[in-house]
Formats: sequence, C-alpha cells, structure tokens
Amino acid sequence: MNRSRLSLCLSFGLLLLGAGAGFAQDVAGAKDHPLVGRYDGATATYYRQSDFDEAALLQAPHDYYALFSRNAQKDRSGDDWLKLEGRVTQIRYQGPDGRSSLEIYRNFQAALSAKGFKTIYECADSKCLTGTLVDNYLLGQQVDPSNGNSGAYSDHARYMLAKTDGDQGATYAAILVSEAGPQITTFVQVVDTKGMDNGKIAVTSSDDMSAAIKAKGSVDIYGILFDFDKDNLKAESKETLDQIALLMKNDSKLKLEIVGHTDSRGTADYNLDLSKRRATNVVAALVSDYKIAADRLTASGAGDTKPVDTNDSDEGRAKNRRVELVAK
Repeated sequence: MNRSRLSLCLSFGLLLLGAGAGFAQDVAGAKDHPLVGRYDGATATYYRQSDFDEAALLQAPHDYYALFSRNAQKDRSGDDWLKLEGRVTQIRYQGPDGRSSLEIYRNFQAALSAKGFKTIYECADSKCLTGTLVDNYLLGQQVDPSNGNSGAYSDHARYMLAKTDGDQGATYAAILVSEAGPQITTFVQVVDTKGMDNGKIAVTSSDDMSAAIKAKGSVDIYGILFDFDKDNLKAESKETLDQIALLMKNDSKLKLEIVGHTDSRGTADYNLDLSKRRATNVVAALVSDYKIAADRLTASGAGDTKPVDTNDSDEGRAKNRRVELVAK
C-alpha cells in the first residue's frame, strides 16, 4: 500500500443553512442536525439516525496499522476513540464543487463556536494518523465506514471534535471534510447524550425465567444493562437482578451459568473478554447483594459468536447484546 499523507476530517457545523426540510437531491429522509446545519449548496448523500445507540468519535491521532496488523479494523476500544451513548446522527454531504476543504471546515468551526461548542480535538492530513500506515483514504474509512474504501477523503483532510453542554445533556459533533480532485465530501456525526427511554422492555419475571429454563434449559435476559464498552452494571439492572435472585431462592437446587453476549462491533477477542467480564460482574452482584451461594453460579462469555439476530441494524444488535441464563 502507498504510504502517504492521510486524509481524514470529521466535521460538522456550517456556513450555513439551518436545519430544515431536505434538499431536492438529498437521500430520502435526510435532515440536517439542528445544531450543525450544512454548507450552502451541499447535498446529503447518506443519512442515518438512531434515537439511542453507541458511537465512537475520534479524539486523538489514530494508528490504523495497529488495527490492520491484527485484522481488527472495526475495533473502537482504544484511547483514540471517545465512546458515547445517545441519539446518534450520521450525515454525509457532497459538494459544492469548487470550494476547498479549508473553507468549508472554517465555516463549520465558526458556526459551532457561535453556538457554544468548544473544540476537544482537531487535526489535518497526516497529523490525524500515527504509526506506519497512512494511506490517504484510511482515516476517512475509519471515521466514515459507511463510505467503504472510497477515495472520497483523499486530500486536504480536516477533522474536528467539539462539545457543547445543554439542558438535556452534552452534544458532541465530529466533522471530517476532505477533497478528491474537485469533489468535496463532508461527514458529520453528532451524538446527543440523552438518556435511553426506559420501560420499553418488560422485566422478565422469575416465573417466566423458570418456565423458559424448564422448557429449553436457558433464557435470554435483556434487563441487565452496562455502560457502553464497559463491564459495570447500570443501576437500571436492579429489577432484573431481583427476579434472577428470586428465581434461585424459589428453586434451591438450581445452578446457573451466566453467559454474556455482545454484538459484532469490535474484535472477536475483545468482545469475548468484554462478555466474560460482564457475566462475572452479574455473578458478583448476585453473590454479594443477594447472598446467592457462589457455588451455584458460574460466569462465561460468548462474545459475538452466538447472535440471535442480524448485526446490520440497531434493533438486531440490541437483541444480540444480552445476558443468558443456562441451567447446569
């Protein structure tokens, strides 16, 4: 591979039209983020929004070769990524031709600053990368994986990560602007760190857990929640832990293997370790907080090896992230 100056620049903000109705040539459903907008004359060619999901935004120089050398290009567990949860918006804009990436970047920069955003990290070209592999398109590929191995981010890349605090929580905006000949591409990723809407999944009762285990030897549990990319149990997990403890107290002979499962984002080895750590903490909570005998519980991790749905959608990945109770 060619080693040259890289091209990346997560960007957003703008010269700027407000966020209103989509433009005539926009991809179906596209809407500008209300705090970011778009550069005048740009067209939205990719749009995706999820009310609650995980996201990783670049916050330090990225070593692509370190991932490539272990076939882990999708891994976002390193310190160069800021891991967040909330409403995630991703938009890719094309054009307008004839502008420079610097001009568009400066417009985003000024617009965001005027709205109270503070820059956390910014870089240009090869300064966005570290290590030994800095081909032009690689940073764009990492920041905007929806664009594949495209050369869209091949020259004069500029990137910014900024943050503002609002009444509903912090908003993070990452913007990558780059050139490829006369063509300009801008990728905007915004995370509004609002809390998840709770109560969407009913807590599985101890009776339902018992019935499922008697019928098939195991039951998938979705009420055990963890912070993004971490193994610590969230407070919202208590109701489900209460029911698991009640299940075991009602059946004093029952022994369970607690199995952690993840979606496919991240490397296989990393996901396996994370799922095992999460299962271990579930066991620890049941032993310490509910006085369940330690010899009745074991922990293991399956990582992303046993999906129950697709990993190509938010809904599918959410189903794959689960804790499974298996009778021993």
